[in-house]
Amino acid sequence: MAELTPRGSSRVVMHDPRTTDPEEELVRRSHLSEEELAQVVAVLEAMGRWREAERAMNEESQRYMKLGESDMRALRFLIAAHRQGVVVTPGAIAAHLGISTASTTKLLDRLADGGHIRRLPHPSDRRSLAIEVTEETRRSARASVGRSHARRFDVVAGLTAEERETLRGFFDALAATADAGDPTPADDQTRAH
Repeated sequence: MAELTPRGSSRVVMHDPRTTDPEEELVRRSHLSEEELAQVVAVLEAMGRWREAERAMNEESQRYMKLGESDMRALRFLIAAHRQGVVVTPGAIAAHLGISTASTTKLLDRLADGGHIRRLPHPSDRRSLAIEVTEETRRSARASVGRSHARRFDVVAGLTAEERETLRGFFDALAATADAGDPTPADDQTRAH
């Protein structure tokens, strides 16, 4: 079922199981009223809009700072650690990003060549290095990523305590779906009852 957009062209519906899973092979919905189903679809569509907005914000920040996604994730980690007084080693960056030590070395070389980080002697472990973000990069990140984060913080702060708790539970439950894996046929039968 395609929907017409204001310009008259059709739009593919992405989150409505009535069109994407009409036989209820994956999404059980027969227990929901039409109103409840419409609300669920509206939430999923809002999540899609948020993912798209966040992707666009991330891409804009990456373009502004002329960096890739892993580079930006490493810089955010380094900035947060600096603010907390935590010394960051290449191994800590590798663990945070889930990449190999060889990939981490290449990433740090790129960031150092771009003037984004400094490699310094570790203050307490002479066998290791401490990695720090340069002040110029910290200011640039604050001007791009920091401002976006502040706007998101303000939206959440504007909610009631109950709304925040509901959202926290919602996002925790969504995060748990990533760990759940694919259900087995037995799981499907258990959830159907």
